[in-house]
Parts: sequence; C-alpha cells; structure tokens
Amino acid sequence: MAYLDHINACNNANLSRYARFRIGDFPVGAVRPEFATALTALGPDFIRDDNGEYGFAAHIKTVTARNELLAAATSSLCDQGVIKQLHGEKFDIRNRLADEPLCQLDRFAMSYFGFRSWGVHMNGFVRKSDGIHMWIAHRAKDKPTYPGMLDNMVAGGQPTGLGFRENMIKECSEEAGIPERLSQNVQAIGTVSYLYETNGGLKPDVMVNFDLELPEDFTPHCADGEVDRFELLPLGEVAQIVRSGFAFKFNCALVVIDFLIRHGHLTADNEPSYSELVAGLHHQLSY
Repeated sequence: MAYLDHINACNNANLSRYARFRIGDFPVGAVRPEFATALTALGPDFIRDDNGEYGFAAHIKTVTARNELLAAATSSLCDQGVIKQLHGEKFDIRNRLADEPLCQLDRFAMSYFGFRSWGVHMNGFVRKSDGIHMWIAHRAKDKPTYPGMLDNMVAGGQPTGLGFRENMIKECSEEAGIPERLSQNVQAIGTVSYLYETNGGLKPDVMVNFDLELPEDFTPHCADGEVDRFELLPLGEVAQIVRSGFAFKFNCALVVIDFLIRHGHLTADNEPSYSELVAGLHHQLSY
C-alpha cells in the first residue's frame, strides 16, 4: 500500500467505454452506451449525431428548456431503475468556472451524464505543542453513500446559487457546528481533481479546498446527522491511516495527501513518489 494507490484509485476511468455528450457546440459530458440507449429511447429530444456523440435535439435551446427536459428524463430513468436514485439538490453544468451554467441537474445524476461536479472540502486542524492534529469525521453509518468511512472534517457538493466560500461556511455550521466567528477564517488553498468511474458513470470532478485552523478548546459536534462522530488525531497518525489502507472515502484521501504535502509532512526527501503525487492531485478530463 502506498499514497500513490489513492491517486490511482481516484483515476480509474476507462474512457474507451464512453461517448461524448454535447450541449450545443460544447462537449461537457460523456455517457456509456447503455445509458445513452436508455436516454434516447425516451423520445426525440435526445439524439445521437453522425459522429456518434449525444446531446439535446436542435430545438432544445434554452437553459429553461434543458432543465425541464433533464428533470423529466432523470425522473423517468429513475423510475425505470436506470438511475439508482435522485438527491433533490441541483448542480450547475459547465466545464470551467469561468463559463456560465448551461443548465442544472440533480447531483446524483451527474455521473450518468459524465458532467463535471464541484465540491468543497475543508481540513480542520489544531496546532499543539507536539505538532499539528487534524479533525477527522466518521461518516454516519446510515448515509446513502460511503457509510461509516472516514472523511474530511467538513465537505459538501457545490449547489446552484452559492459561492464556494459561502457554501463552505454554510457546511461548517451544518455538519460540524462551527460558528461563523471561527469558520470565517477558512483559507482557500487550491483544488484537487480526479477522473473516477463509478457503477453509474463518470466523475471528472474538482474539489475546491480550504484549511481552517481551530483553537484547542473547540470541539465540533454532529449538527445534521451526516457524521457519526469527530476525532482529533496527530497528523502522523492520519498520514499512517491514509498510507496503510482505504479507510477514507476515496476522494477525501486526496485532500489529506494535499495537506500533508503543503504542511511539509510529505516531501521530496522522504516520499519516493512525491512528484507523482503532486501531479496526480490535478488530473482533469479535457472533453
């Protein structure tokens, strides 16, 4: 087992299994043949072009029309069992942050279309006399995804209508009971990206990450039921957990590795795969 195994596990996608999905002139997703077949079987509003790529029919031109069609299609596909379940929260569909959203889609349906999702993750940590300690979340055992696994202190998807920092502060309150007088000190520290393949489809996702240094006398509490408990561990112990297995939710391990690099726990002198780790934390699909 090595740190690099987490990079490889998060970048497991076999792109030969997918065909592009376009919105107008923009390739923004990728679909498996079986999903594409179910999608086009819904009617003439989804098409396959002469290049073997999929998308909306020409008459579906506006954001509103796309949203209405996607909502109806995903509901129908969920009823058919093609999509396992829907969440109810909408994500923007766009390739780059600089792009205006082309439409919105239920967050649990994003991977079926291979649309890029953004999320926010936060490393909560405390400086003690014996070094840095990190707050680790134990996911609730009844969560629909990755129950019982280890997680970053606070994390969440990026819904339509919120800024990243705004969303991070909201998630701090909702997930860990962190008051705004503390969470307003979150520091934006960059992104981690990966190209992951699930049973449902493709996740070419980007995590927008933050650090938050917390006082020793603060103890988080499980505010919304998504976390079973929080645990404060020495950074070396956290590193060993990541190094020795897959106890962390797959993408959360990358956020921890990024923290270990930035805070000097992993260096070019003590980690043989250092350069591969640094490069591997920023793996993005160019459609």
